[in-house]
Formats: sequence, structure tokens, C-alpha cells
Amino acid sequence: MTIVLIAIVLYLAAAGLLVVGVRRDTGRMPRPWWLPAAAAVVLHAAAHLVAWRASGTADLHFFAALSLVGLGMAALTTLVGAAGRMGALGVVVFPLAALALVGYHRHGPVPSIALDWRLQLHAWFALLAYATLAVAALLAVMLWAQERALRRRDFHRWLRALPPLVELETLLFRTIAVGFVLLTATLLTGVLFVQNLLTQDLVHKTVLSVLSWLAFGALLVGRWRYGWRGAVAVRWTLMAMALLVLAYFGSKFVLELVLGRA
Repeated sequence: MTIVLIAIVLYLAAAGLLVVGVRRDTGRMPRPWWLPAAAAVVLHAAAHLVAWRASGTADLHFFAALSLVGLGMAALTTLVGAAGRMGALGVVVFPLAALALVGYHRHGPVPSIALDWRLQLHAWFALLAYATLAVAALLAVMLWAQERALRRRDFHRWLRALPPLVELETLLFRTIAVGFVLLTATLLTGVLFVQNLLTQDLVHKTVLSVLSWLAFGALLVGRWRYGWRGAVAVRWTLMAMALLVLAYFGSKFVLELVLGRA
């Protein structure tokens, strides 16, 4: 409980420092935000490790998976933001990570059957892919908002906290490329290690995941071959991410919280 509370406070403190930086309209994020963010990420991970040690196995049920994706997003934001101006992403990511941790603390850990290393590998690839591509989706929203503001010549303070448009777009596609590789590994390990992948309980998850993979792949090919950017890139990113959310968290929500199945 203490670890969770401290992590939540640190997440919110980091987000608060970033908000202060945006409001100052200096174009630079205050460096002190990084310390509470990094400490919150460490404590967030520690909360899961303590729970897993107590139960004897990794808990990957709905709220645990949601919390782990939030942890991955926060860790990626902290690492990338420390090297540039993408710390502004933490204004959204850190409160989301804190909220996901609250959900895990209130509804978990849930006793679960121990998974062998192959299924654990598949699950970790999936969580890493979802965290990375969720960050890409937020970057796409920021890119859309930045383009819209520039077209309207509506120069808000938050624009100064973001990288230039071309740099932000480059970061978006690099993040998508990394997430696409992780999603590919997720699907490959699923085919190799998950039995009955097309059973009634898993077929929707499988089909939606493949559709999301195809959409992200098409976006990367379109970027390389036809120079897709701007609104086209944003639409494809958000569409592909919506399919991925439905595939994983939509399926887990129905199976675990509605139908009560592990």
C-alpha cells in the first residue's frame, strides 16, 4: 500500500512539474520532473514484483495488464523525455499510469495459474507492444493537434513544449516501427506457443490483432513508399490502435469481468 501511494504521488508530482513548465511558456521542460517520474516507475514495478512474489506467479489479468501497460508507457516517456522535449507527453501518460496502478491495487492481484516460459514470453511481448503503440497513438494525437493549431495560427503555450512538427512526426514513425516489431513477435509467439488460437474465446482477439498488425504494417509501407504523413498517418495510427485495444483489453474485459473466465 505504501509503495503504491508513493508511486501515485510521484507520478502526479512529475505531471504537475511538466504542467508548470508548459504554463511558463519557455519552450523548455524543467529538468526536475525526471526524478519523480523515474522514482515512480521504479516503485510501480516494485509493486507488481511484491505482489507476484507473494502469490508465487505473475498476475496478468485485466487490471494487472492495464497497470503494466501504464508502467511501460511511463517508462518509455521518462526515457525518451529525458533526452529531449518529449517530456510534455508525461502530462497525459503519468496520470494514466497512476490511475492504472490504482485500479490494480483495488482489484488485484488475482490468483492465477502459473504460465510456462513460452506463454510468459508471448505475454511480455504483447504488453511491450501495447505500451509502445499506445505511446505512438498519443504522439499521433499530439501531431494532429499541433498541425491543427499551426493551420489556424493559434499558437498556444503547449506548442512551445513540443518538438518541431517534422521531429515529432519522425518520432511517431520510429515508435510505430518499434511497436510493429514487438507486435510481430507477439503474433509469432502466439502462433508457436498458444494452443487452440482460433477457439471461440480467442478468435476475436486473434483476428483483431492481425488486422491491427496489417494496419500498422500498411502505414509503415505507405510512409516508406508514398511518403504518408500528417492527417493520413494520424488516422491510420489511431485506427490500428483502436483495433489493438479491442483485441486485447476488449477481449480480456469481456472474458474476465463479464463472463468471469480466467
